[in-house]
Amino acid sequence: MKVYKYTDRKEWKEILRRPVMDNNSLEKTVGKILKKIKEKGDKAIKKYTEEFDLVKLKKFLVTEKEIKAAAAMLSEELKQAIQQAASNIRSFHEKQVAPVEIIETMPGVKCWRKSIGMEKVGLYIPGGTAPLFSTILMLGIPAKIAGCGEIILCTPPTHLLKERGRGEVHPAILYTAQLVGINKIFKVGGVQAIAAMAYGTETIPRVNKIFGPGNQFVTCAKQLIQKDGIAIDMPAGPSEVAVYADATAVPAFVAADLLSQAEHGADSQVILVADSESVVERVQAELSLQLSDLPRKELAKKALSNSKIIIVNDEAEAIGLLNEYAAEHLILSCENAEAVADKIINAGSIFIGNYSPESVGDYASGTNHTLPTNGNAKAYSGVSVDSFVKKITYQQLSAEGLRNIAGTVELMAVAEGLEGHAAAVKIRNQEMKNEKSKI
Repeated sequence: MKVYKYTDRKEWKEILRRPVMDNNSLEKTVGKILKKIKEKGDKAIKKYTEEFDLVKLKKFLVTEKEIKAAAAMLSEELKQAIQQAASNIRSFHEKQVAPVEIIETMPGVKCWRKSIGMEKVGLYIPGGTAPLFSTILMLGIPAKIAGCGEIILCTPPTHLLKERGRGEVHPAILYTAQLVGINKIFKVGGVQAIAAMAYGTETIPRVNKIFGPGNQFVTCAKQLIQKDGIAIDMPAGPSEVAVYADATAVPAFVAADLLSQAEHGADSQVILVADSESVVERVQAELSLQLSDLPRKELAKKALSNSKIIIVNDEAEAIGLLNEYAAEHLILSCENAEAVADKIINAGSIFIGNYSPESVGDYASGTNHTLPTNGNAKAYSGVSVDSFVKKITYQQLSAEGLRNIAGTVELMAVAEGLEGHAAAVKIRNQEMKNEKSKI
């Protein structure tokens, strides 16, 4: 990790730059794949699946037999852990559902808003170097709570499970999917999965909105399909974490948190912000020690090479730097962590204190781990039940209500030069007067 000491604020933008691919080259590559799948459907998906995943598939849909068999392949301990995580996530997300409240803005004028679950949503579950079955909980549970009509799940087939044949889905992904009530699972990954759900193919339905994290190729694909009118959750790319550590931080904890994100992949980034050089030295020593025992240490090493350590003068400067970075995950390993958290305005999810590792949010605390990356936390929120609903507003006026509001609407419409708008109120008002005169 490169170390920056007591830098000027003017240098922050450059220091905090994320590692990215050449966008022009990336968009060209991804755009070509999207176009081919849009034109040739399943045939193109099979071609790219063989090319990128090294798997030949005749059918994409996971069978009911495969789903049932998955449970037997997992230990009871893991299944119980998944069930516990699902319970916590469900508890947290169920509280996000608000009852419909009718507001009478003036006598006879009632307004309200109702959440309607989306008809078809697509979930992308990464499964390349790590089967992220936890993401199914994070997406499937709020989708179910929201009342989505149909949930499609795409996840890469793997050629690594050679003992169980080629092109299978990890059993933990299948078990978790059925646990939350998802049974339309397709063995399709990467850009081709995003394209299939965006445009539809002979076997994979087109959806209204696509959710799920992924690498830069997946993120690029999601951004490009937006131009064709397909909604996405957010630009969610390579995982990242920022840790703020002061003298009260436990170096071993900080190092573990940094490595927990670095192991996601070579394009991940971790940032350590500290207010003293001694803290940094102790964390660096722990990083070296823990990295040697990490099974995914080669990936972590590559991520660390793109990562930064920034030494600041004080807490106020750290807060300013962290708000500029807008981390996907922010861990506050400092003495007054709650007070610092209150001053953070840009972050996907915040972990407060030495005993709040980012891992708990990734799996089981209850919050959602599908979060904005690449600085998008300045404008985007993480996934919630709201992400899976449309909110429709309603209004209902009685005759009295229309009479009460008619003058206001007519005056405003005429002032804007929209006489037709005014007429729609006038004609009703006149009809009510005529009816009254007949009595």
